[in-house]
Amino acid sequence: MRRVTGLLLAVVVLASFLHAQENDPGTLTLQRIFKDNEFRSERFGPAKWLATSEGYTTLDRPDSGDGFDLAKYAPETGERTILVPAARFIPEGASAPLSIDDYEWSGDGSKLLIFTNTKRVWRLNTRGDYWVLDLASGQLQQLGQGLEASSLMFCKFSPEGRRVAFVCKNDLYVEELLTGHRIRLTFDGSTTTINGTFDWVYEEEFQIRDGFRWSPDGKSIAYWQMDSRGVGEFYLINNTDSLYSKIIPVQYPKVGTTNSAYRIGVVPAHGGPTTWMKVPGDPRNTYVARMEWTGNSAELALQHLNRQQNTLQIMLCNAGNGAVRTLFTDQDSAWVDTVDDWKWLKDGRELLWLSERDGWRHAWLISRQEGNARCITPGSYDIIEMAGVDEKGGWLYFMASPDNATHKYLYRAALNGKGAPQRLSPMHEPGTHRYQMSPDARFAIRTFSQFAQPPVTDLVSLPGHQSLRILVANEKFKEKVKAVRQAPVAFFRVDIGNGVALDGFCIKPPDQQTGKKYPVLVFVYGEPWGQMVVDSWRGNQNLWHQMLAQQGYVILCFDNRGTPAPRGRAWRKCVHGKIGITASEDQAAALEVVSQWPFIDKERIAVWGWSGGGSMTLNLMFRYPQLYHVGMAVAPVTDGHYYDTIYQERYMGLPQDNPEGYTQGSPITFAHQLQGDLLLVHGTGDDNCHYQTTELLINELIRHDKRFTMMAYPNRSHNINEGAGTTLHLYGLLTRYLQEHLPAGGR
Repeated sequence: MRRVTGLLLAVVVLASFLHAQENDPGTLTLQRIFKDNEFRSERFGPAKWLATSEGYTTLDRPDSGDGFDLAKYAPETGERTILVPAARFIPEGASAPLSIDDYEWSGDGSKLLIFTNTKRVWRLNTRGDYWVLDLASGQLQQLGQGLEASSLMFCKFSPEGRRVAFVCKNDLYVEELLTGHRIRLTFDGSTTTINGTFDWVYEEEFQIRDGFRWSPDGKSIAYWQMDSRGVGEFYLINNTDSLYSKIIPVQYPKVGTTNSAYRIGVVPAHGGPTTWMKVPGDPRNTYVARMEWTGNSAELALQHLNRQQNTLQIMLCNAGNGAVRTLFTDQDSAWVDTVDDWKWLKDGRELLWLSERDGWRHAWLISRQEGNARCITPGSYDIIEMAGVDEKGGWLYFMASPDNATHKYLYRAALNGKGAPQRLSPMHEPGTHRYQMSPDARFAIRTFSQFAQPPVTDLVSLPGHQSLRILVANEKFKEKVKAVRQAPVAFFRVDIGNGVALDGFCIKPPDQQTGKKYPVLVFVYGEPWGQMVVDSWRGNQNLWHQMLAQQGYVILCFDNRGTPAPRGRAWRKCVHGKIGITASEDQAAALEVVSQWPFIDKERIAVWGWSGGGSMTLNLMFRYPQLYHVGMAVAPVTDGHYYDTIYQERYMGLPQDNPEGYTQGSPITFAHQLQGDLLLVHGTGDDNCHYQTTELLINELIRHDKRFTMMAYPNRSHNINEGAGTTLHLYGLLTRYLQEHLPAGGR
């Protein structure tokens, strides 16, 4: 009787809501958000600073016709010069300009490399066609003539700009622009021998795709070679695109199994034998997660990790004979993160590095000669990321937020380590700032947003941070958002005891009535890979939450310990070996405190999340059935044994070393405790969090006679966005399930 009454109430609420929203700009609907795309930001860029800092270039819509003009802007004056009109991007014999996905300048600015006709490999479109435009002659030539369409990857100009290197079907090539002569550098590329790019797990978890580097003198190329023989194959099944099903094999190393082996080689750019670096250790049980030239053409620098990823060695390799020495070692009892922001200074005598060795993520300078390190940004705060270096002026620019982990601001500190850091982002603009700095650090393209304010992009001068001009105002977008009926989001910290306070946000119903209690939807992620409680514009997902608030739901979100917030090493790494355990304890403790707020109906609590948030949703539903009554888990991993080596072993250790942690951290262990209403959603073509784990959970729920609802999206990947109407359908499904099982409105 209770379920029927709730369902009828949900139908009445939904019907009245749909009627009220007709022609009402203040009322959000699924169609407005996910079908009509009303809330869409203006496009800017891609913008590229010129090497000389004389300006930046970007793609602009022409006054008439198709395509884009490539324009240059002077920073101080804003003077615009069209360098390449859209008509010059029309290949011979074609009727329309190339569709430009990205572009790069040659070092001297005389040529333009154009990436087009792109295809997705795993997460990103990293395969496509490349063209080179010579600005002086106007000649537009396609690279890789005779090779399969959309098969080139990571094309890069040589330092002098007369050649381009690229990967095609796992082999490396160099092409001379003047003659079109193509030199093949490797000949063993196959499905299991991968030159110049990576296997699935390196790309997904180390976030590296481009696997080769030109030497500064242009005489050689350093590259990764991966040997994936012996790596287990996981089979995705495509049942929808043909009469008979197709099996799609993906080499995917699950925890405790065999990894690809790697080698680092240096090959002459004109062709010839590869010199292999003599990197110590078993290449199937260690990783080289980063590799760069050291500012000269004689030596390479590698970031070398053991399999547990708690020891990172910076290794210097002689490019001529392969000899290797360790410059510096970073260790941690939990794990050590790879560093993207590493830069050689003082003509290669010092390496700028980020480390948590003193309990905070700080910048260090490492001597190339002695290998000793000194901290240049001491203090009880984290560097979130580096933004730029002005070596001539003696400044390091970085992002930080010492007082509020939900914000992000630009700071600078002296490279000599003297003096306190200076905040450059304006005090009167609390929120999230992002910067794309010019090479000389005199200017930056800044994007600023808040939770309820769409992004605005402007050009600022540094270090004074004067706004020179607005680049993207997003006025129409902001007016649409401003017209939406919404209550201000509240950011807060909730004390869960033992000296631990979690950041959170709360979205209340805009028509909240005093004295009434409202149902709650908790949005959760909780993994070390993402921070959810941030004061920045979050796009359509945020608008969907606002839509639910309009219908009469309170939206809550907490960042538990282990999320990558700038709150110190101990905050982030106390979850080592306890993924899914500590986080769910924190989430439940926060909900118990917040559920005492007078407008919260603690008898009507729902939770939802995606990916790691889907796993967390299951953990909360199964471990704390007295707290959470409705759960919607999208694309979860239900047992850590079935996830990949690099991610899961980094945070949990090897399964044989931590069997109890793997068991206690997996939702499937506690599935028998389900009491509430559960919706499982998964794409059957998910190459990341395999549909397999949802099937394992289904079997466990069936074994214990637990009722649940299941939606499989055929052949969709982890993002569940392929195919017309998919995103609208998915959020419609989540909305209906919530309304039917946890009716909206105060009572």
